[in-house]
Amino acid sequence: MTLARPLWTPPGDVLEHARIGDYLRWLADHRKLRFRDYEALWLWSVDDLDGFWSSIWEYFEVGAVGGGTPDRAFVDGPTMRGAAWFPGASVNYAERVLRMPGADESQPMVFGYSQTRPDVALTAGELRDQVARARRGLQRLGVTRGDRVAAYLPNIPEALVLLLACASLGAVFSSCAPEFGVRSVQDRWRQIAPKVLVAVDGYRSGSKDVSRVAEVAGIRASLPSLEHTVSLPYLGCGPQDPYATHDTHDAHTWTDLLAEPGELDFVSVDFTHPLYILYSSGTTGPPKPIVHGHGGILLEHLKMLALHHDLGPGDRFFWFTTTGWMMWNYLVSGLAVGSAVVLYDGSAHHPDLGALWRLAEESGTTYFGVSAPFLMACRKAGLTPRADFGLSRLRGIGSTGSPLPPEGFSWVYESAAPAAGSLVLTSLSGGTDVCTGLVGGVPLLPVHAGEITCRCLGAGVEAYDPSGRSVTGQTGELVITRPMPSMPVGLWGDTDGQRYRKAYFSAYPGVWHHGDWITINERGGCLITGRSDATLNRNGVRLGTAEFYSVVEDLDEVVDSLVVHLERPADGKLMLFVQLRDGLRLDTALRLRISRELRDALSEHHVPDHIVAVPSVPRTLSGKKLEIPVKRILGGAAPEDVVSPGALADPNALDAFVDVAHRYGIRTRERT
Repeated sequence: MTLARPLWTPPGDVLEHARIGDYLRWLADHRKLRFRDYEALWLWSVDDLDGFWSSIWEYFEVGAVGGGTPDRAFVDGPTMRGAAWFPGASVNYAERVLRMPGADESQPMVFGYSQTRPDVALTAGELRDQVARARRGLQRLGVTRGDRVAAYLPNIPEALVLLLACASLGAVFSSCAPEFGVRSVQDRWRQIAPKVLVAVDGYRSGSKDVSRVAEVAGIRASLPSLEHTVSLPYLGCGPQDPYATHDTHDAHTWTDLLAEPGELDFVSVDFTHPLYILYSSGTTGPPKPIVHGHGGILLEHLKMLALHHDLGPGDRFFWFTTTGWMMWNYLVSGLAVGSAVVLYDGSAHHPDLGALWRLAEESGTTYFGVSAPFLMACRKAGLTPRADFGLSRLRGIGSTGSPLPPEGFSWVYESAAPAAGSLVLTSLSGGTDVCTGLVGGVPLLPVHAGEITCRCLGAGVEAYDPSGRSVTGQTGELVITRPMPSMPVGLWGDTDGQRYRKAYFSAYPGVWHHGDWITINERGGCLITGRSDATLNRNGVRLGTAEFYSVVEDLDEVVDSLVVHLERPADGKLMLFVQLRDGLRLDTALRLRISRELRDALSEHHVPDHIVAVPSVPRTLSGKKLEIPVKRILGGAAPEDVVSPGALADPNALDAFVDVAHRYGIRTRERT
């Protein structure tokens, strides 16, 4: 890995102003621990799990519900999953989040921006009042500890209120964005049998109204466990329940739910008590219902948001996400470190690519989180956010969802950073399975183009070669060698743990296998080069997909791309699919240019056997490319057998690949 000159270097007084500097002073004063650099701090954080995680508990003054401090943070077990965290501790995620340190009752702490309705803002006092009212409303519906509550809601304040109300009761929250189709939602919620459903009637995407009345009816009909449905007339169908029929007695409105004042109380739960259920994408099998616990999520998010993203009182934290992506859960935890949160429901491209940048300036956002493809699209469009939108308060930008190429880093510092040296760009990679970042940024270290700055504190990330040996400077499987408190409590319904073990521990016994390719250089910087299960292995040469996309999508003619390698007994085919700008045609000249760019920038091995134009590149609702489902379709599988249409941003995007399989004669019997 080339060690390039940094784009940003920490100022000399970073320890005086960054929250991680205050944490280091606390360690010196309270634990008599001093570290020469970040690498030494990281090594301690993964070697002494009891010492590190107990320091996070104490530094952030988590406190047990009812008082007291647990004797131990970590008790090792026979397996990674068998480790015990804070045995005997009683916590409640909502109780700690709603402290909102540094905020008085009148301070705005939740900003809800929407393309569907007027903007709203909640003060700290108003948020606590709405959570207490929603809590009381759920109690009237019979919701108690352990019951599941399902939210078919966009990224709006009501979703946050509902999450915290559920958590306060010890109930289990689970959300799907309303862009999800009926089949996709059924695949998720049938597994968990929710008692209550809270749903919108529709939403606006750009300039288009999208009704979800029929979808909610289909979801209700498929969930026999439901006892109550709460409707939120978000699109404007009026105060009536749009889902009720003349003989339905279980329907309520959001206004009904919040009708009565309530006491803001919190059920004391164990550290591992289920907080919410997230889901894998469902592109390689049925979506896994991933259960996260109160204590693990709380400690992990406190650590990441304060020490890595440097968020605290006075900040306004934004990440472009939906309620169907773990980044929403990550975003709303900003309240726990005293940061206000900026929620946005709408298109990132409407009326143009400047929409989110204008929102950042209007809302006073200090930390702006988006996806790598969004930043690259802004670069390709020639946007200059610093000059065009001001961004007067912005001091941090986060990028996730896929690797950010070096030119994306450079564009941020050339065109988006408000002033030289004032902004930290963090490329973050982690996953739904741990609901956090495993590798990311930290204010103590420089930012290098194309490089994720460091392994995060408490995350024992290594690169393993095929023999299970840790390697530096070489591409290997991303593994986690030490337990983390935000690893899943389990998978819902997986009573014997077999599905859990198969998902995470089958490749390397006793070591978490994450499924990404990673290279870690000698200074601890990281490069993610794609999913290891989507690897291109051509003539024995392993090729990462991310490097293809960096080159191909830098061409003006290309909007998006996807690459797969088809292995066959006699030969293999490297297939590159490109989505071109409107009005352009993939002719011989453009094919030759794409091949030349790949050869010159990467190698001869990267030149495709076929380059094919498609109307759109299939992506999940959270923006991830569907490399594995496409490969399976080209291998003979039916689209409906490899992915639920409801999990796709464009349900028709896979149709072109069925045609390609026939046209190129590459359709083979799918291996089992």
